[in-house]
Formats: sequence, C-alpha cells, structure tokens
Amino acid sequence: MTGLVSIPSRAGFLAARNSGIKAVAAGFVLQATPTGRDDWRLGLTASKKTGNAVRRNRARRRLRALARSELATRARAGTDYVIIARHNTAERPWQDLVSEFHKALGHLHRVIDKQGGQR
Repeated sequence: MTGLVSIPSRAGFLAARNSGIKAVAAGFVLQATPTGRDDWRLGLTASKKTGNAVRRNRARRRLRALARSELATRARAGTDYVIIARHNTAERPWQDLVSEFHKALGHLHRVIDKQGGQR
C-alpha cells in the first residue's frame, strides 16, 4: 500500500473501540480491529485532554509520521488501526514513540492471531 487510508466515519472509530484490541503506551493508545477488507485503514485522534489546538495538531502530525514510517511496513490487510494521542505525545522523544509503537503493534498482532485461531 502506498499511502495512508483513513477510516472515513465515526462508526469505524467506535468499532475499533468497542470490539477491538487495545495496547496502551506512554505516548499513545493503539487500537486494532479485524475488518475483513482488502486493505488496512488508519484513524488518528487527539482529544481536548491532549491540550490546546496547537498541541493536538502537533500530536496528530507526529502520530501520522509514526504511522507512515512504522505502521505502513507492518500493517496487516483487513485491519483498522486507531491511534489515540495522550497528554505527552507532542513532547515525547521520537525514539521512545517508535519503540513503544513496535511493542504495542506486536502485542496487538499476537492477540489478533490468538483470537483468529480460537474461532
């Protein structure tokens, strides 16, 4: 896949929250839910708890860059990913975000594989 495909509706975000798997890291929360689609999609969000508009936008930009550099190579087709910014996402060191992302994504993929084997 060449570019990031966004989850177009609130329903996609809610499905990831309600039926998905969650991994919490210091810099973000990563959620994933299998969809059965041919591609993977990404949702980014930063609530007002993250800070003012400048901090929220910076946090979203950093998460988008993280998704382009790390998720794009490891994402699985048929999965929706939602990354939620936390209060320190905008200031967290980049290498910490990357290492947390690899750990969280590995956890999510293991849980999805385990659930897939039980069905």
